Amino acid sequence: MTTSSHPPPVGVITIRTALPAEYAEIGELTFDAYAADGLLANDSGYAEELRDAEHRANHCDLLVAVDEQGRLLGTVTFCLPGSPYAELSHEGQAEFRMLAVAPAHRGRGVGARLVRECLDLAARNGAHSVVLSTKTQMTRAQRLYDRFGFERTPQLDWAPMPDVELLAYTKTL
Repeated sequence: MTTSSHPPPVGVITIRTALPAEYAEIGELTFDAYAADGLLANDSGYAEELRDAEHRANHCDLLVAVDEQGRLLGTVTFCLPGSPYAELSHEGQAEFRMLAVAPAHRGRGVGARLVRECLDLAARNGAHSVVLSTKTQMTRAQRLYDRFGFERTPQLDWAPMPDVELLAYTKTL
């Protein structure tokens, strides 16, 4: 008898709008995903922003990926220009932020499903492109964005604080 550290495969993954009763769990899932990747050093309050799913839901589209049992697998914040979460997007663009997959559910296509939903939502909102920022060390996310045809947009790179460099990516729809 062998045991595996890998969780069983996810069956049906549903992407939907987050429910208010899920906000606290979504906040913790987002925080845990970033913490698991060592992305919260010198966060200057970013940990609390990650945990505040309710605020994101009140100003953007807070999406979740759930399995057949209703377990939260991942989340992403989709926003349009003018929202308090839009960092790079301008008129005609959309943006997504805080893409997070629970560490126990990585490698099963959850992140890809969330990105696909953001691209579809952008198209339904009439956007001609989608922009995003990612930390330099988020190489797994960057590979995902590459697979979806996002291109590095170095002229939009920026630093929200010293020692935090964000790389910009754009996908034309």
